[in-house]
Amino acid sequence: MGPRPGCATLIRMRHLMRNALLAAGVTGMLLGPALPSQADDEVPANVPGVCGDRRPADPAPGEYGMQLDGTFRHPFLTPAGEERFAFPGGAQDLFPKTKGYDPKSYLEGPITLEASYRGPDFTPDYFHTWQNVVDFDGRRYLFQYDRTEARVYDVTNVKDVKIVERLTGKDWKEADYWGAATIQWRDGHYVMIQSFEQKRQVDELGDSPERSKFNNPEGVAKLRESTTFKGFKVYRLDGPRRKDWTLLSTVTTDPTLTDPKPGVQQGSGSLDVPYWTGGKYMFIAVAPLDSWSNTEVPTYLYSPGYQAYDMSDLKRPKLVGEWHRPGQVAGEAAYAKNPRCGNRTSWMGARMPLFVSGKYGFAALGGFGLSILDISDPARMREVSHLDLPMSVGGTEADNVDVSQYEKTGMVYVSGYPLGEDCHEPYKEVYQVDARNPAEPRIVGVLPRPKPAAGAKFADYCQRGGSFGPKRTGSYTSPGDPKQGLIPYAFYNAGVQFFDVRDAKRPKIAAQFVPAGFSSRVPDYALGNQTHAIYVEWDRKIVWVFTNDGMYALSSRQLLGAPTLGKPDRPYRNSSR
Repeated sequence: MGPRPGCATLIRMRHLMRNALLAAGVTGMLLGPALPSQADDEVPANVPGVCGDRRPADPAPGEYGMQLDGTFRHPFLTPAGEERFAFPGGAQDLFPKTKGYDPKSYLEGPITLEASYRGPDFTPDYFHTWQNVVDFDGRRYLFQYDRTEARVYDVTNVKDVKIVERLTGKDWKEADYWGAATIQWRDGHYVMIQSFEQKRQVDELGDSPERSKFNNPEGVAKLRESTTFKGFKVYRLDGPRRKDWTLLSTVTTDPTLTDPKPGVQQGSGSLDVPYWTGGKYMFIAVAPLDSWSNTEVPTYLYSPGYQAYDMSDLKRPKLVGEWHRPGQVAGEAAYAKNPRCGNRTSWMGARMPLFVSGKYGFAALGGFGLSILDISDPARMREVSHLDLPMSVGGTEADNVDVSQYEKTGMVYVSGYPLGEDCHEPYKEVYQVDARNPAEPRIVGVLPRPKPAAGAKFADYCQRGGSFGPKRTGSYTSPGDPKQGLIPYAFYNAGVQFFDVRDAKRPKIAAQFVPAGFSSRVPDYALGNQTHAIYVEWDRKIVWVFTNDGMYALSSRQLLGAPTLGKPDRPYRNSSR
């Protein structure tokens, strides 16, 4: 008898068999024991549009807008869209000289603006960037990047940040870029793991309903044949510049392949920042095969779940497990039971890897809601419980889970984020989820809605211009330990909101910093995408704020403690979470 095949081999064998059966029109067959990706209940459907066209109609103007008491009434349901929507008393009435965006900045509460850096050198991308920090030779460096556009800053002196390196498209080989990364200390070196994925908005499909995947088979086929690398790369860092990177391994996330060389690969590749803190296992968000496709977003082909990798040998990471929720894979009957099926609007599946606390991974699955997984055995990730969230379409649902308070309080904070402007979509609540009993999570409240600072010209942030709602609460890769009882949140046109959650029954907003909402340096198409990221140096007690026009450094002695504006007391070595 030969050697027993490992988990990755079994996964590969099962995928090959399943693809062959689907191609032959055979469905509803159990392919062996319960291995990763095993479908519970299948129907013959391996094409987009399982439920047909059920797109929501645009709400009538009278169905949303400012109310007599100064509050804003959000529409109940909206289709995908990012264009502007004027309403009486809205931003286009209040700020006509600045294209319908508030030019003022606001600071309320015990916060100090330590420094501001504006302009293109501090805005690699108008819409989104990732960040990391590293320490070399007594200096602290901040990375800010989005694919081919990247900057490296020396931030040792918070009040005098220096640009160390500028990277643009011409600095990269074809199909190469700086992917969303985790950086951790391992065996005397920083190790960076970067995600590589299929672009989420693609020219082959277009952004209009008439050019979506639902009626553009030629565009879908072209994307399927793309040779874009899909997976992750592992580098050793010996300094803060790109020339200091040493490639250790290149890993495809297509489990039917073993050769990561350029060529056609199935699936999405690795999304956003991999979850890895320097130990044995890593978790990524991924749709490994083209059949992981049940999502309603018109310009995206995949419904990502998760893979787990053994990182014992950084030169040879090994796939050990996969997990997805029933309904994510083509042919699974559970999808048609989701009320979002057919709306041609909702993101269905993960955008971020697991949010981890102890042996539990919190899975934010867009329109599929929140799942809690037991990841103590990464080869057999197991769903402990699931929580459907209230519908909030359009925009993105179930995107971020803040687990910084979970160990002490059992509470996690779950949110999506807005995609439209001028509040032309349901408000994205930040749900307080009591998960003290992981088998029975329940929504017990929401964080308070931000209110404009005293003296603002508007009564509600929906009147300020741009997107309004939560984005994310920073990154688990931040140096130091998160402050218990405090959650800072990037909130688009409401800047940074500092939530005091010490009393879970009575959460409140302790402070806010709202950068100017208009700049002549920002093109019109990007003006609505204001504060879209924060990165907290918990060890130096500095909050970095990233907008479409630059970055800012905040401190707060009352909320965070006395800041260190110079060299950190000790170099950052490993994530504590």
